[in-house]
Amino acid sequence: MPDGTLLAIAQWREGAERLAEEVATDWELQLGEPYVPGFCGHVVRATTVDGTPAVLKVFFPDHESLQEADALERWCGDGAIRLLDRDDARCALLLERCEPGAFLSSIGGEAALDVLIELLPRLWKSCDGFHTLADEVERWIERGLDTGTAGLARELASSQGRQVLVHQDLHGDNVLSAEREPWLVIDPKPLAAEREFSAAPIVRSGELGHSKRDVVYRLDRLCDELELDRERARAWVVVQTLAWSEGNRIESHLEVVEWLR
Repeated sequence: MPDGTLLAIAQWREGAERLAEEVATDWELQLGEPYVPGFCGHVVRATTVDGTPAVLKVFFPDHESLQEADALERWCGDGAIRLLDRDDARCALLLERCEPGAFLSSIGGEAALDVLIELLPRLWKSCDGFHTLADEVERWIERGLDTGTAGLARELASSQGRQVLVHQDLHGDNVLSAEREPWLVIDPKPLAAEREFSAAPIVRSGELGHSKRDVVYRLDRLCDELELDRERARAWVVVQTLAWSEGNRIESHLEVVEWLR
Protein backbone atom coordinates (compact mmCIF):
# COMPACT_ATOMS: atom_id res chain seq x y z
CA MET A 1 0.00 0.00 0.00
CA PRO A 2 1.47 3.41 -0.96
CA ASP A 3 2.88 5.52 1.88
CA GLY A 4 0.42 8.30 1.08
CA THR A 5 -2.51 5.94 1.57
CA LEU A 6 -1.10 4.69 4.86
CA LEU A 7 -0.79 8.28 6.08
CA ALA A 8 -4.35 9.05 5.00
CA ILE A 9 -5.65 5.99 6.88
CA ALA A 10 -3.72 6.98 9.99
CA GLN A 11 -5.21 10.49 9.86
CA TRP A 12 -8.69 9.05 9.30
CA ARG A 13 -8.32 6.77 12.33
CA GLU A 14 -7.69 9.78 14.56
CA GLY A 15 -11.23 10.99 13.87
CA ALA A 16 -12.99 7.64 13.44
CA GLU A 17 -14.42 7.44 16.97
CA ARG A 18 -15.79 10.97 16.73
CA LEU A 19 -17.31 10.19 13.34
CA ALA A 20 -19.04 7.11 14.76
CA GLU A 21 -20.50 9.19 17.58
CA GLU A 22 -21.84 11.74 15.10
CA VAL A 23 -23.51 9.04 13.02
CA ALA A 24 -24.89 7.40 16.15
CA THR A 25 -26.51 10.67 17.18
CA ASP A 26 -28.13 11.12 13.77
CA TRP A 27 -29.40 7.51 13.73
CA GLU A 28 -30.48 7.62 17.40
CA LEU A 29 -28.19 4.76 18.38
CA GLN A 30 -26.86 3.91 21.80
CA LEU A 31 -23.24 2.88 21.44
CA GLY A 32 -21.60 0.10 23.45
CA GLU A 33 -18.17 -1.43 23.47
CA PRO A 34 -16.04 -1.26 20.31
CA TYR A 35 -14.73 -4.35 18.62
CA VAL A 36 -11.01 -4.86 18.04
CA PRO A 37 -10.09 -2.08 15.57
CA GLY A 38 -9.61 -3.08 11.97
CA PHE A 39 -6.93 -1.61 9.75
CA CYS A 40 -9.35 0.61 7.83
CA GLY A 41 -12.45 0.54 10.03
CA HIS A 42 -13.93 1.44 13.39
CA VAL A 43 -16.65 -0.99 14.49
CA VAL A 44 -18.73 -0.66 17.65
CA ARG A 45 -21.70 -2.41 19.24
CA ALA A 46 -24.89 -0.39 19.00
CA THR A 47 -28.55 -0.56 19.98
CA THR A 48 -31.28 1.03 17.88
CA VAL A 49 -34.07 3.18 19.29
CA ASP A 50 -36.40 0.14 19.30
CA GLY A 51 -33.86 -1.99 21.19
CA THR A 52 -32.49 -4.00 18.26
CA PRO A 53 -28.85 -5.09 18.75
CA ALA A 54 -26.75 -3.85 15.86
CA VAL A 55 -23.23 -2.90 14.83
CA LEU A 56 -22.11 0.53 13.64
CA LYS A 57 -19.20 0.48 11.22
CA VAL A 58 -17.39 3.50 9.83
CA PHE A 59 -14.58 2.85 7.40
CA PHE A 60 -11.87 4.55 5.39
CA PRO A 61 -13.08 4.90 1.78
CA ASP A 62 -10.56 2.57 0.16
CA HIS A 63 -11.29 1.18 -3.29
CA GLU A 64 -11.88 -2.41 -2.17
CA SER A 65 -14.55 -1.50 0.40
CA LEU A 66 -16.53 1.19 -1.40
CA GLN A 67 -19.21 -1.24 -2.61
CA GLU A 68 -19.53 -3.15 0.65
CA ALA A 69 -23.06 -1.84 1.27
CA ASP A 70 -24.08 -2.68 -2.31
CA ALA A 71 -22.94 -6.28 -1.85
CA LEU A 72 -24.82 -6.66 1.43
CA GLU A 73 -27.96 -5.29 -0.21
CA ARG A 74 -27.55 -7.73 -3.12
CA TRP A 75 -27.18 -10.69 -0.73
CA CYS A 76 -30.16 -9.50 1.34
CA GLY A 77 -29.16 -11.59 4.35
CA ASP A 78 -28.77 -14.85 2.41
CA GLY A 79 -25.65 -16.26 4.07
CA ALA A 80 -24.40 -12.79 4.98
CA ILE A 81 -25.15 -10.17 7.60
CA ARG A 82 -28.03 -7.83 6.88
CA LEU A 83 -27.52 -4.16 6.13
CA LEU A 84 -29.87 -2.07 8.27
CA ASP A 85 -28.86 1.44 7.16
CA ARG A 86 -26.15 3.20 5.19
CA ASP A 87 -24.63 6.67 4.89
CA ASP A 88 -22.42 6.67 1.81
CA ALA A 89 -21.16 10.23 2.32
CA ARG A 90 -19.66 9.29 5.69
CA CYS A 91 -18.84 5.65 4.80
CA ALA A 92 -21.03 4.42 7.65
CA LEU A 93 -23.02 1.20 7.86
CA LEU A 94 -25.53 -0.07 10.40
CA LEU A 95 -25.30 -3.85 10.41
CA GLU A 96 -26.97 -6.89 11.90
CA ARG A 97 -25.11 -8.03 15.01
CA CYS A 98 -23.77 -11.57 15.03
CA GLU A 99 -23.99 -13.34 18.37
CA PRO A 100 -22.11 -15.18 19.77
CA GLY A 101 -19.83 -13.88 16.99
CA ALA A 102 -17.08 -16.52 17.02
CA PHE A 103 -14.79 -16.65 14.00
CA LEU A 104 -15.41 -19.57 11.65
CA SER A 105 -11.72 -20.44 11.94
CA SER A 106 -12.31 -21.36 15.60
CA ILE A 107 -14.05 -24.64 14.69
CA GLY A 108 -11.09 -26.14 12.82
CA GLY A 109 -10.03 -26.21 9.20
CA GLU A 110 -12.05 -29.17 7.96
CA ALA A 111 -15.35 -28.08 9.51
CA ALA A 112 -14.76 -24.47 8.47
CA LEU A 113 -14.20 -25.52 4.88
CA ASP A 114 -17.50 -27.42 4.95
CA VAL A 115 -19.23 -24.16 5.90
CA LEU A 116 -17.46 -22.11 3.23
CA ILE A 117 -18.34 -24.62 0.53
CA GLU A 118 -21.99 -24.35 1.54
CA LEU A 119 -21.93 -20.53 1.69
CA LEU A 120 -20.07 -19.73 -1.52
CA PRO A 121 -22.80 -20.57 -4.08
CA ARG A 122 -25.28 -18.48 -2.10
CA LEU A 123 -23.06 -15.42 -2.60
CA TRP A 124 -22.81 -15.86 -6.37
CA LYS A 125 -25.60 -13.38 -7.19
CA SER A 126 -25.90 -11.04 -10.15
CA CYS A 127 -22.83 -8.82 -10.38
CA ASP A 128 -24.46 -5.99 -12.33
CA GLY A 129 -23.05 -2.64 -11.20
CA PHE A 130 -19.96 -3.95 -9.39
CA HIS A 131 -16.31 -3.25 -10.07
CA THR A 132 -14.85 -5.88 -12.38
CA LEU A 133 -11.98 -8.26 -11.81
CA ALA A 134 -10.50 -7.12 -15.13
CA ASP A 135 -10.27 -3.56 -13.79
CA GLU A 136 -8.86 -4.85 -10.49
CA VAL A 137 -6.13 -6.69 -12.38
CA GLU A 138 -5.05 -3.45 -14.02
CA ARG A 139 -4.85 -1.79 -10.58
CA TRP A 140 -2.64 -4.61 -9.31
CA ILE A 141 -0.36 -4.24 -12.31
CA GLU A 142 -0.09 -0.47 -11.81
CA ARG A 143 0.88 -1.10 -8.18
CA GLY A 144 3.84 -3.25 -9.17
CA LEU A 145 2.80 -6.81 -10.03
CA ASP A 146 5.77 -8.47 -11.69
CA THR A 147 5.78 -8.88 -15.47
CA GLY A 148 5.20 -12.63 -15.54
CA THR A 149 2.31 -12.50 -13.09
CA ALA A 150 0.86 -9.47 -14.87
CA GLY A 151 0.76 -11.40 -18.13
CA LEU A 152 -0.95 -14.35 -16.46
CA ALA A 153 -3.45 -12.04 -14.76
CA ARG A 154 -4.41 -10.32 -18.00
CA GLU A 155 -4.76 -13.65 -19.78
CA LEU A 156 -7.06 -14.96 -17.04
CA ALA A 157 -9.11 -11.76 -16.87
CA SER A 158 -9.72 -11.68 -20.62
CA SER A 159 -10.87 -15.33 -20.78
CA GLN A 160 -13.25 -15.48 -17.81
CA GLY A 161 -16.40 -17.54 -17.86
CA ARG A 162 -19.75 -16.30 -16.59
CA GLN A 163 -19.23 -13.62 -13.98
CA VAL A 164 -20.98 -13.40 -10.61
CA LEU A 165 -20.68 -11.36 -7.43
CA VAL A 166 -17.71 -12.61 -5.39
CA HIS A 167 -16.23 -11.70 -2.02
CA GLN A 168 -12.53 -11.36 -2.70
CA ASP A 169 -11.57 -11.48 0.98
CA LEU A 170 -13.67 -14.44 2.16
CA HIS A 171 -11.66 -16.42 4.72
CA GLY A 172 -11.99 -18.06 8.11
CA ASP A 173 -12.07 -14.78 10.03
CA ASN A 174 -14.64 -13.06 7.81
CA VAL A 175 -17.45 -15.44 8.77
CA LEU A 176 -19.06 -15.21 12.23
CA SER A 177 -21.34 -17.46 14.25
CA ALA A 178 -24.85 -16.05 14.59
CA GLU A 179 -28.40 -16.84 15.71
CA ARG A 180 -30.40 -16.21 12.52
CA GLU A 181 -28.12 -18.65 10.70
CA PRO A 182 -25.27 -20.70 12.15
CA TRP A 183 -22.70 -18.68 10.16
CA LEU A 184 -22.85 -15.33 8.38
CA VAL A 185 -20.37 -13.66 6.03
CA ILE A 186 -19.07 -10.19 6.94
CA ASP A 187 -16.82 -7.47 5.51
CA PRO A 188 -17.33 -7.98 1.77
CA LYS A 189 -14.82 -6.69 -0.72
CA PRO A 190 -16.97 -7.31 -3.77
CA LEU A 191 -16.06 -7.84 -7.40
CA ALA A 192 -17.70 -9.02 -10.59
CA ALA A 193 -15.63 -12.09 -11.44
CA GLU A 194 -15.81 -15.69 -12.57
CA ARG A 195 -16.55 -18.22 -9.86
CA GLU A 196 -13.02 -19.68 -9.90
CA PHE A 197 -11.62 -16.43 -8.54
CA SER A 198 -13.64 -16.75 -5.33
CA ALA A 199 -11.54 -19.76 -4.29
CA ALA A 200 -8.41 -17.61 -3.92
CA PRO A 201 -8.83 -16.16 -0.41
CA ILE A 202 -10.11 -19.47 0.98
CA VAL A 203 -7.21 -21.46 -0.41
CA ARG A 204 -4.85 -18.87 1.08
CA SER A 205 -6.72 -18.76 4.42
CA GLY A 206 -3.83 -19.58 6.77
CA GLU A 207 -6.06 -19.62 9.85
CA LEU A 208 -7.58 -22.83 8.41
CA GLY A 209 -4.14 -24.46 8.25
CA HIS A 210 -0.94 -23.23 6.66
CA SER A 211 1.03 -25.97 4.92
CA LYS A 212 1.31 -27.21 1.35
CA ARG A 213 -0.97 -30.10 2.22
CA ASP A 214 -3.61 -27.73 3.69
CA VAL A 215 -3.50 -25.37 0.72
CA VAL A 216 -3.74 -28.09 -1.93
CA TYR A 217 -6.50 -29.84 0.02
CA ARG A 218 -8.62 -26.68 0.13
CA LEU A 219 -8.07 -26.07 -3.58
CA ASP A 220 -9.03 -29.65 -4.46
CA ARG A 221 -12.18 -29.71 -2.33
CA LEU A 222 -13.42 -26.34 -3.55
CA CYS A 223 -12.91 -27.30 -7.18
CA ASP A 224 -14.34 -30.80 -6.86
CA GLU A 225 -17.43 -29.95 -4.83
CA LEU A 226 -18.27 -26.64 -6.54
CA GLU A 227 -17.32 -27.82 -10.03
CA LEU A 228 -14.67 -25.17 -10.58
CA ASP A 229 -11.94 -25.32 -13.21
CA ARG A 230 -8.98 -26.32 -11.05
CA GLU A 231 -6.27 -24.80 -13.24
CA ARG A 232 -7.99 -21.43 -13.43
CA ALA A 233 -8.70 -21.45 -9.70
CA ARG A 234 -5.07 -22.33 -8.96
CA ALA A 235 -3.83 -19.55 -11.23
CA TRP A 236 -6.12 -16.99 -9.60
CA VAL A 237 -4.82 -17.97 -6.16
CA VAL A 238 -1.28 -17.26 -7.38
CA VAL A 239 -2.23 -13.92 -8.96
CA GLN A 240 -4.32 -12.51 -6.12
CA THR A 241 -1.96 -13.77 -3.42
CA LEU A 242 0.97 -11.98 -5.05
CA ALA A 243 -1.16 -8.86 -5.62
CA TRP A 244 -2.02 -8.85 -1.90
CA SER A 245 1.49 -9.63 -0.67
CA GLU A 246 2.39 -5.97 -0.05
CA GLY A 247 5.35 -5.95 -2.39
CA ASN A 248 6.31 -9.56 -1.58
CA ARG A 249 6.67 -8.71 2.12
CA ILE A 250 4.17 -11.27 3.46
CA GLU A 251 6.10 -14.51 3.83
CA SER A 252 3.02 -16.73 4.22
CA HIS A 253 1.66 -15.43 0.89
CA LEU A 254 4.90 -16.23 -0.88
CA GLU A 255 4.83 -19.74 0.58
CA VAL A 256 1.33 -20.33 -0.80
CA VAL A 257 2.47 -19.21 -4.25
CA GLU A 258 5.51 -21.49 -4.11
CA TRP A 259 3.38 -24.48 -3.10
CA LEU A 260 0.95 -23.91 -5.98
CA ARG A 261 3.49 -23.12 -8.67
